[in-house]
Amino acid sequence: MRKLIAVLILFCAVAGLSFYGTVPKAKPGTFRAAQLEYKRVKNAYAAQWDSIVPRLKRMNVRMEELEVFIRGFKDEKELEVWVKNKTEGNWKLYTTYPICASSGELGPKRCQGDNQVPEGFYHVSVFNPNSNFLLSLGVSYPNASDKVFACKRDAGGAIMIHGNCVTIGCIPITDEKIQELYVLCVEARNAGQKTIPIHLFPIRFTDAGIVRIKAAEDELAVRTFWDNIRAGYDWFETKRTLPIVSVDAKGKYLFR
Repeated sequence: MRKLIAVLILFCAVAGLSFYGTVPKAKPGTFRAAQLEYKRVKNAYAAQWDSIVPRLKRMNVRMEELEVFIRGFKDEKELEVWVKNKTEGNWKLYTTYPICASSGELGPKRCQGDNQVPEGFYHVSVFNPNSNFLLSLGVSYPNASDKVFACKRDAGGAIMIHGNCVTIGCIPITDEKIQELYVLCVEARNAGQKTIPIHLFPIRFTDAGIVRIKAAEDELAVRTFWDNIRAGYDWFETKRTLPIVSVDAKGKYLFR
């Protein structure tokens, strides 16, 4: 019996990498290497790497050229992940995750404690490998537009895309999905993508959809805001490229 146990232990030690999944080698000093110092990130790679690599290959996206774009829809409770090679213009849909919990209502976030999920144009502001919700990616709220419209006391902050299906103003997806998304974003940053865009919308802006939500919204300022951000949504829908987004002195988004 002892000999059998010893054999099993040896087998597990040898086969452990394949059993738990592949963790790629990381060149010292790279973003990937720094992230792999954290156990949760290493576990995420072990769980997700062997499915990410062939999927990107089928899409003709090279890991060393990877760029990522994230787009979320509050009403549909969906978070899209788009990818491309940095030398290409057009984005390709990698997957769509269900947003597994929500708070607040349709409309932008304007104040600390309003439980709202932001709407607008952001980017990944932080990688948190020690999140209270497994792993998390920071959303760069408040941006320049949010600061113009923010309530006087405090615009709020610390908006994250994270695991574990609980939220107060954040964007939760399941632990499995945040592992995959986190690895994709680490790889994109490792490949040289300095800014990973995040676009957040109340709905998919179909003509019928915008009529529906505007009819239910009493505030003219919110309806006007939706018309403004729809221009950025339409840009991507028609071109499959991202506009350059800026904000004027009145908080209006400009696209070019």
